[in-house]
Amino acid sequence: MNALFIYPEIPDTFWSFKYALKYVSKKAAFPPLGLLTIAAMAPDTWDKRLVDMNVRPLADDDLKWAGYAFISAMLVQKQSTIEVINRCKAFGVKIVCGGPYFTTGEDNFSEIDHLVLNEGEITFPMFLEDIAKDRARHIYTSTQKPDLSLAPVPAWDLINLKDYDSMLVQFSRGCPFDCEFCDITLLNGRRQRTKPASQFIREIDHLYQKGWRGSVFVVDDNFIGVKPKVKGMLRELGKWMDTHGRPFHFFTEASLNLADDQELMDLMAYAGFNKVFVGVESPNKDSLKEMGKVQNMKRDLLDSVRIIQKNGMEVMGGFIIGFDSDPTEIFDIQIDFIQSSGITMAMVGLLAVLPGTRLYKRLQSQGRVLIESSGNNTDGSLNFIPKMDRAALIKGYYRVLETVYSPEAYYERCIRFLKNYNQKTVSKIDISGIKALFKSIWHIGIKNECGMRPYYWKLLLKSLLINPKTFGEAVRMAIVGIHFMKSLLKDIPDADEYEFSEESYTALHDRQVA
Repeated sequence: MNALFIYPEIPDTFWSFKYALKYVSKKAAFPPLGLLTIAAMAPDTWDKRLVDMNVRPLADDDLKWAGYAFISAMLVQKQSTIEVINRCKAFGVKIVCGGPYFTTGEDNFSEIDHLVLNEGEITFPMFLEDIAKDRARHIYTSTQKPDLSLAPVPAWDLINLKDYDSMLVQFSRGCPFDCEFCDITLLNGRRQRTKPASQFIREIDHLYQKGWRGSVFVVDDNFIGVKPKVKGMLRELGKWMDTHGRPFHFFTEASLNLADDQELMDLMAYAGFNKVFVGVESPNKDSLKEMGKVQNMKRDLLDSVRIIQKNGMEVMGGFIIGFDSDPTEIFDIQIDFIQSSGITMAMVGLLAVLPGTRLYKRLQSQGRVLIESSGNNTDGSLNFIPKMDRAALIKGYYRVLETVYSPEAYYERCIRFLKNYNQKTVSKIDISGIKALFKSIWHIGIKNECGMRPYYWKLLLKSLLINPKTFGEAVRMAIVGIHFMKSLLKDIPDADEYEFSEESYTALHDRQVA
């Protein structure tokens, strides 16, 4: 069988890093880990080809070659996914789809030949067994949560690692918390499962043997959900890093209660973690209570962020605006917190109502769900009827973005972060890093991209004065800041010209969600 694995294009979003990639000479931020894992589970007798459309276009020759097309996607990839499906149909290619987008929206894909949903370690072998006997069904689904020891090493040979800025690995699935707006527990459950430490280290070693060096994203739903197991793994990972010359630096996602565990933070720093994404969501306690963010309610959020920074990890923060409990001053509250925290990578989004979540069910019962979410909560679109006046909410949201990603405000956060940051992991300087520095000098320091020139030079100088070891971080922050300024601010309408009428609101959604 000629098996074509297709990963649709991701639009320009917070996480695409589209405008930063040119500085590091990469084509995409991350490879498609799920699709590479499924490809590794497919029989060795199959001829396999993978097309990541974020790296290169899907060619007609690919579709002429293929007998089956295996497509995995997230909701944010909806537009590209539909285009891929239509092209496959036009070429008479059998289509097999899986991943989060299809798992939470299976009723929308009756025309797809085969839907392999939920977790692939359970459902994909069922499909393989049936296709070998020429009796493959339309839908494969299971509520069973697999032992992650069943997951194979991803089929890295199907991609060129040099196309990507970071590699992806996974240690666990699931999250012990159940925030109302989040679909993680819907997809992966609340009982967190982990790989054996030895298995995870083998995957890391496999990447090392393939020649990868640099950034590795551990894409767990909540990396610290099972602390005893993650601590045991981190001890082994730290030893591996010591014996291999510390070739990687890691980042991951975790809950803010990481700040409560000094041993865990020490072990993460020892193993080479230098960044962590946390869901701060809102400094407003009533909003936290509404969303069920219990792990954030009885703590000083600002103090927790600073503790993590002081322990050698940059905090990347998620923030959400649009909860029923948000007061009218929520916009200034969010701005003040983001600026005070020194969180340079602040993903500020409007609340998105995702299919199947507890939030979706509640708002649907109230008749407040309007349309399917775009999957990109930073595009300014609302798919539900908010309690706050809709025009005021969207205008206020745009004001937050324009404020925190103005060159001056972004620079101030960078300096505040560097002053609080106790850097423990220093990335090794390589040829790509040197190229990125000179490209940043040209585009930001000389050509004044996004009006950042004066702040760029001040940032580099300040980093040397604060701690010379943070110079590389300062360059990286300047580059990443350009991406956020271009990506998050590019579609904001002029407040003086844009009228939030019903017609204009509908037009905005037609452009951003269709």
